[in-house]
Amino acid sequence: MLTNALVQTTLPVADTDRARAFYSDKLGLDPLQQLPGATIYEVGAGTRFALFSTQARPSGTHTQISFAVADIEAEVRDLKARGVVFEEYDSPGLKTVNSIADTGPIRAAWLKDSEGNLLGIVQLPS
Repeated sequence: MLTNALVQTTLPVADTDRARAFYSDKLGLDPLQQLPGATIYEVGAGTRFALFSTQARPSGTHTQISFAVADIEAEVRDLKARGVVFEEYDSPGLKTVNSIADTGPIRAAWLKDSEGNLLGIVQLPS
């Protein structure tokens, strides 16, 4: 049954080399495995995500993957130091301050990768 299955997000990329450089240089991630047409990354607790080569375009209008962190301020600061540009929002119900939104018990920040995929950084309640 799927209740015991690991979940893996797959993100579309138009330029594999550019995407791998972004994930390495900006996010500090190294590929676990490179396959024809796909690059697999392993992050916390054995979770994985894949970048796959396609001509389809990501919408960038909703969060396509989120990274849960213990200290969102430190993570945002570190990523900004690597040159990551965060999305800023100022609309009813969603406002970022120093790139971070308080959405009830969850704090979140968003950035786009080199291909236009919208990535989230979240700090969940403890």
